Amino acid sequence: MFKLVSKFKPTGDQPQAIDKLTRNLKAGVKNQVLLGVTGSGKTFTMAQVFEKAQRPVLIISHNKTLAAQLYQEFKEFFPENGVHYFVSYYDYYQPEAYIPQTDTYIEKDAKINQEIDRLRHAAVQDILSRRDVIVVASVSCIYNIGSPETYQKVSLEIKAGKTIKRKDLISHLTSLQYGRNDLDFKPGTFRVRGDTVEIYLVTGKEILRIEFRGDRIDRISKPNIKIYPAQFWPTSKDKLNIATENIKGELQERLKELKVRNKLLEAQRLRQRTNYDLEMLKETGYCHGVENYSRHLEFRNPGEAPFTLLDYFPQDLLIFIDESHMSVPQLHAMYNTDRARKKVLIEHGFRLPSALDNRPLSFEEVEKKIGQAVFVSATPGPYEMSKVKGQMSKLLVEQLVRPTGLLEPSIETRPIQNQVKDLTKEIKKRVKKHQRTLAITLTKRLAEELADYLQEQGIKTHYLHSEIKTLERPAILKKFREGEYEVLVGINLLREGLDLPEVSLVAILDADKEGFLRNETTLIQTMGRAARHQEGHVILYADKKTGSMKRAIKEVARRRKIQQDYNRKHQIVPRAIVKEIRDWPFVSREKQIGSEFAVIQDAKLLEKEMREAAGNLDFERAAEIRDLILQLRSGSTLRKPKG
Repeated sequence: MFKLVSKFKPTGDQPQAIDKLTRNLKAGVKNQVLLGVTGSGKTFTMAQVFEKAQRPVLIISHNKTLAAQLYQEFKEFFPENGVHYFVSYYDYYQPEAYIPQTDTYIEKDAKINQEIDRLRHAAVQDILSRRDVIVVASVSCIYNIGSPETYQKVSLEIKAGKTIKRKDLISHLTSLQYGRNDLDFKPGTFRVRGDTVEIYLVTGKEILRIEFRGDRIDRISKPNIKIYPAQFWPTSKDKLNIATENIKGELQERLKELKVRNKLLEAQRLRQRTNYDLEMLKETGYCHGVENYSRHLEFRNPGEAPFTLLDYFPQDLLIFIDESHMSVPQLHAMYNTDRARKKVLIEHGFRLPSALDNRPLSFEEVEKKIGQAVFVSATPGPYEMSKVKGQMSKLLVEQLVRPTGLLEPSIETRPIQNQVKDLTKEIKKRVKKHQRTLAITLTKRLAEELADYLQEQGIKTHYLHSEIKTLERPAILKKFREGEYEVLVGINLLREGLDLPEVSLVAILDADKEGFLRNETTLIQTMGRAARHQEGHVILYADKKTGSMKRAIKEVARRRKIQQDYNRKHQIVPRAIVKEIRDWPFVSREKQIGSEFAVIQDAKLLEKEMREAAGNLDFERAAEIRDLILQLRSGSTLRKPKG
């Protein structure tokens, strides 16, 4: 059962929103829109609905940073339930591509973030084993991750007393893509010491220790556990043999086609690449780019929708699409972009035609898989509004009143000339009051140049854009809230949903450059970042008022008046939001070690831990404990990190 833990009670517009959303869900309504302004407590409203609905939940966010923020908040609301984070596991990703005009082949290049990979597996495994699950995901949730049926079927269930030979266990672990590594022991690997096999589960949650006596398990550190694959797209050996034969068959058909068209170079290239992959699949059950053979490995028909995270959930899945005005267009775009790139690769002999079926879902397929959905945004887009058209009073749920009484920010327009110097003066006023500023530019280059200029002026500044790694962004935001940075400069990562109550000023440079980054929706979202502060103010640097600016200013004024009227009626004095500054949940190894031994002030006990770590060949841990011993002997007290 979902159990919401919070010291807050629904107030303002929240009670009617919670009641309306819940009643509609119970009545079987397929689509609803929650129009909630910044700071009105949409996340708390969603949490209340989750508890009342008691169904598995998927929240789709267009932005990894916002997804991380939601993940953290829901983990605090539901500490006893399975709350997970499922986003793309690439820190860096260059997709495989071919440019015919210059005869340039670009090999797939990616850097996988192992921490995010572990979180993805943890999410999938909880979905398959419990109902009280909340998964916060990016659009990665509509990409192929393999069959849930196969993922479960090939898993290995272990219990004390089970008759299994040690060599058979090792063979099964290898087929689950666990690698044997006696030196670098990490999630997704196992090691063997005499009659003992230790398995570091791919989720990173625990190490399973199995002790054998003869051909049976004598002792096990955790009874009755199911070991799931360490990689997606696992395939049993018999099915793998059938799949490879089918791949060979497709290869022969494709080679005939290419030869008929006199594409001999393409045919030679395709034969060479595919045969190499087949050899790797035969020897290891895996190959680089294995996902391109997923249609054969999953025995799907040509054109059939791939298996995605959505297929792992039960039928009564409840979906919330956060910041839907951004997420819905993103869901629309994925399929066509992927298909165009793959068609070029296939035409020039780099991939078999079946590679087209390793793809994200089309938007039509996404719609078919969605049962009941709630679109959440302060500025719902045309698609969401079309879904509630004709039943606005019932299906459009508005949450325009903030429990804190805080108003929408005041807005003024200033000329573009000398905008940077003018902004610098305004920032310095806020710095004196220990307040923060967001500065929004049009390009990455301008963001970096403005950040450099402000630093030269003695202002602690950092920029935040798409090239900042996924797991670094929340750390930057945390430092910003703590005052290590006084200004953040960005482009469009500083809009939807970011919870930064210390921000009193939002400055939008070149606000009259009409376009995607300066349209009505974007302006309203960006200005909303100042709505969590009592002195919230927005400066639009513009030489003329565009249509988007006028509409955005008018809508913000409408919402401001609704809050003023509510405050007057209920005699509410606006008060600042006090929000705890929390540690990003995916803390570093160093911080984990520091927290683990924070209460130990005895060097001898630490030495014992260090020797044990070294004996287990975990030299990284041993070195970190050694550093703590040196710190202790120097006279410093070990302190537990904040948060």
